[in-house]
Amino acid sequence: MLPPLDASQVQLPRKPQLLSTLRGLLRDVLRLRREGAAYARLTAAQGYADGYMRALVDGGVSTEQELLELVGEVRRGIDGPAVTAVAVDAEQPATAAA
Repeated sequence: MLPPLDASQVQLPRKPQLLSTLRGLLRDVLRLRREGAAYARLTAAQGYADGYMRALVDGGVSTEQELLELVGEVRRGIDGPAVTAVAVDAEQPATAAA
């Protein structure tokens, strides 16, 4: 049987380590979505990331705003910006999509 651990011997992960883990979970979710993974795999990955974020907020490690910014950062890194500028050619007449 192992001897009980003294609380001073336990090293808890620091905030940067926890956020790095979350970045990895989010990259996995976005990769699975982009690859068209099976619904079960995608929802499981989303559940892991969601539960991890809930634990970070409930544990007082991060605020919801910090996590929203982190999710946006990871999404931009994977998918690019949410919106992009569109060049309009003034010489081409606008056509309605059919």
